[in-house]
Amino acid sequence: MTKNFPPRTGQQYSIHYGDWDAVITELGATMRKVTYQGKNVIVPLGPDDPVTCCHGQLLIPFPNRIKGGEYTFEGKTYTLPIDEHDRNTAIHGYGYRSYWKLEELTESSVTQSWRVPNMLGYPFDLIVTAKHELDADGLHITVNAYNNGDANAPWALAIHPWLDNGFNGYGDEIDGHNAQCHLTVPADTHVTVDENLIPTGTEPVDGTKYDLRDNPLLTGQPFDDAWTDVHHDADGTVTATFTRPDGLEIKVGGDETITSFQVCTGTGFPAYMHPAGTAVEPQTAYANAFNTGNELIVIKPGETSTTKLFIKASLK
Repeated sequence: MTKNFPPRTGQQYSIHYGDWDAVITELGATMRKVTYQGKNVIVPLGPDDPVTCCHGQLLIPFPNRIKGGEYTFEGKTYTLPIDEHDRNTAIHGYGYRSYWKLEELTESSVTQSWRVPNMLGYPFDLIVTAKHELDADGLHITVNAYNNGDANAPWALAIHPWLDNGFNGYGDEIDGHNAQCHLTVPADTHVTVDENLIPTGTEPVDGTKYDLRDNPLLTGQPFDDAWTDVHHDADGTVTATFTRPDGLEIKVGGDETITSFQVCTGTGFPAYMHPAGTAVEPQTAYANAFNTGNELIVIKPGETSTTKLFIKASLK
């Protein structure tokens, strides 16, 4: 007897507005495809493809790594499963692993929700909604985290779009393609890390390959780094800009809650999981924030934390 199953990434929510199209999946509220005038803005995935390298995913309740999978918050120590065994870290939270509930679907937007399960390592009762909405400017993502519990909850987030470099390359040749793209990250400070990519401190970007304030070519690879002390505009937003040789300029950023960016070129990744582009990730906090408290958001019972993010594009 033949059974009809949904794709491996769950239901596919296709939204459209003007020159923009996007597909958001049930699994993890993931951006599987975003196009502008038919050009891939993020590296696309098929509906049954494995989501390698956090392609298009929402990273909650923490982005990046937690050292040893352990943290202490308000006097209590919690232990999380180790995801990255070679570095002994917990990484990128748990929202991307779950199927999200559809709340509303329109021609140009989709709203999904996820209630954090009662995990020993993160027992906080958060109800998270993510709205992906297209308009003439691009894709807007609004994430609300409501604390439904009776204790303060640590919270941080990022989105993880792999910006398409326009070449559709494979393996090591992607590095050369990325090197033909320009990237602006308006940040004064680079985060230094140890061999497990856990932050050890910060340093000024002045005079280093990490100074991306003047739109350089991405010739300083490899990058799997965070930048902080970002420059917010008068309206409170902060924007990183990725420009391809074909003239497509992609802008990624968010509101005043965005305090850092992570950039990953994927250099040295196995070919089958090396996206043909560069990850540019706006974050409310960088790695190990549950331990350091740096830029950590604490949501009180009955309160909501809101972050607004965007991906825009234009042809120069």
